[in-house]
Order: sequence, then C-alpha cells, then structure tokens
Amino acid sequence: MIASSLPPTVSQWHQVSFASTLYLRPILDCLLVDIPSEAQADLRLGLQEALVNAAKHGNQLDPYKTVFVHFSINQNQCWWIICDQGAGFEPPTSRRVAPLPKKVPEVGCECGRGLYILYQIFDDVHWNSDGTELRLSKSLKALVPPGSWR
Repeated sequence: MIASSLPPTVSQWHQVSFASTLYLRPILDCLLVDIPSEAQADLRLGLQEALVNAAKHGNQLDPYKTVFVHFSINQNQCWWIICDQGAGFEPPTSRRVAPLPKKVPEVGCECGRGLYILYQIFDDVHWNSDGTELRLSKSLKALVPPGSWR
C-alpha cells in the first residue's frame, strides 16, 4: 500500500509511505513528478538506491515495516528524508567514500555501490546517529536551464 500527501506545491513538505518492497517505480514517479526532465535520470537513480537500502537493508523487506519519505521541492532545491523501521547501521562519518573497486571480490557483491552513488548524485547526504533516517538534498540551479521549470 502507498500513502501520499500529494500533489506537492512550492515550499511545502509532503510524505509518501509504503510497505517494504523493491517495486519502486510508482514511488519514484511520485517523488519526481515536479522535477524538471533534465534532472530526473540522476535523481531517479539516487533515490532508487536510497529506497532500496531502506526497504532491503533497513526493513529486511518485511512487508509489515514501512518506509517513509518526506520531501519538498521548489525551483532551486529538492530535499528528501527517508526513514525505515530497521535496526539501523553505522553511517559513514564523512563525505569521503572510497571509489568503487575495479574488480568485485565476490560474485554478486556490490558492497558500497549505493553509498557511492548517493555521494555522487546528491549535494548533501546525512544520516541520523542510528542510521535509520537519511537526509538528501540537491540544488537544481546548475542542472536546469532558466525558464525550463514547470
């Protein structure tokens, strides 16, 4: 089930929540509805990584646990706060994340890939001390040509 407080309007916070799942297309579509097309591809990838981490690693894909996303979008800036109901993890202490290895040591192991992507796409990436809440922001000023905002 998906719950939402859409449609988003300028300078207001909204919320989307959903049971832990990896079927994220409708959630991503909802979160990106007011994002200019020039910025959507990167932000979709970054948000997908963050939502997968919350549902899969945080909530262990438990359908009785919920992922909550609070978000605000305006012409210059976007913010997302993603919360899970998991046990948390020890978040990185700095923005410096090692580059992806050229050769993955274990077949199927993509350890660190999601964190790497988050730090590459978003301007700010911050977790709460428990590792159950992720705050992301992205400036749209450099990404979107003047006059192209909806």
